[in-house]
Amino acid sequence: MTHDLESAAATLVTDGKGILAVDETVPTLTRRFDTLEIESTEQSRRSYREMLFTTAGLAEFISGVILQDETIRQRSGDGVPFAEFLVARGIMPGIKVDTGARALAGSRDENVTEGLDGLRDRLSEYHSMGARFAKWRAVIRIADALPSHACVSANAHALARYAALCQEQDLVPIVEPEVLMDGTHTIQRCEEVTDAVLHGVFHALFEQGVALESVLLKPSMVIAGKECLHRLPEQEVATATLRCLRRHVPAAVPGIVFLSGGQEDRLATAHLDAINRLPGAKPWKITFSYGRALQDPALEAWHGREENLKAGQQALYHRARCNGVASLGTYTDAMEADPVGSGSLARRHQWHDD
Repeated sequence: MTHDLESAAATLVTDGKGILAVDETVPTLTRRFDTLEIESTEQSRRSYREMLFTTAGLAEFISGVILQDETIRQRSGDGVPFAEFLVARGIMPGIKVDTGARALAGSRDENVTEGLDGLRDRLSEYHSMGARFAKWRAVIRIADALPSHACVSANAHALARYAALCQEQDLVPIVEPEVLMDGTHTIQRCEEVTDAVLHGVFHALFEQGVALESVLLKPSMVIAGKECLHRLPEQEVATATLRCLRRHVPAAVPGIVFLSGGQEDRLATAHLDAINRLPGAKPWKITFSYGRALQDPALEAWHGREENLKAGQQALYHRARCNGVASLGTYTDAMEADPVGSGSLARRHQWHDD
């Protein structure tokens, strides 16, 4: 199955495409619904996901969708399981398999992601339901004395054990070590921490015998904390991020699919584009695996109302299109003024030429 996993990983980072993350837990999506005064029920959450998945032309820019346990068990209005529904539209279904971050014993204000107990059986079940890749997220907080070595080591070890189990069960693992944007830290401090985290993760992957040719890395960008007063231009974020990746990510890894990490949607697009525009060696495909940076405009436009379905889909299509072009390094601000565009590859090149 090694060849099949490598092929699946390569498909997820097809030129001009990225991943849509709709793997929020029920409490997280409920909080987002509450903000817009949308009642959160199993049916309203299903309707929201179906609104996203039925967006015309979505597969032009989206290669895969990360589902969550509730969603992979749901069906479309026509009774088709969502995983099957996505495959029919040329989109690969994936699944979030961690059970969330919990307090790390013996460490102050730090977490370790749990979910390894029973994971082999859950992965087998998800594969039988149509999932072909999985995701596990670790969260690393930056403060003056954080993260501790213990926190980095524990999370790297969990990510590596998860990845090895995924490959055993014929699923491509997406490894997500998120260095949080929360805080006042500078971009230099973020780069220092990201260096340590990526070093720890790839060391752990090697120790667990994970085949890097069928792993995707989902890192955060190297960026200053949200409360940092010193903001940097997109070019400097891109330069620091790519420098860090070149130091630590082996060329055997087929792709890097960035998380947006709380960035405003257009800024996440601009940063992705800036990274792809930088000269020099990039042995991996560099694209996106965005959640809120893709979903938020669609959720706000839809607002839980059937009459707004097309508006929500147009908002998602527009952001997916912008990020697809950014993954090629050909995004321009002018695209934001053309929210309807045809979405064809020829049209994308025309935007760039304009």
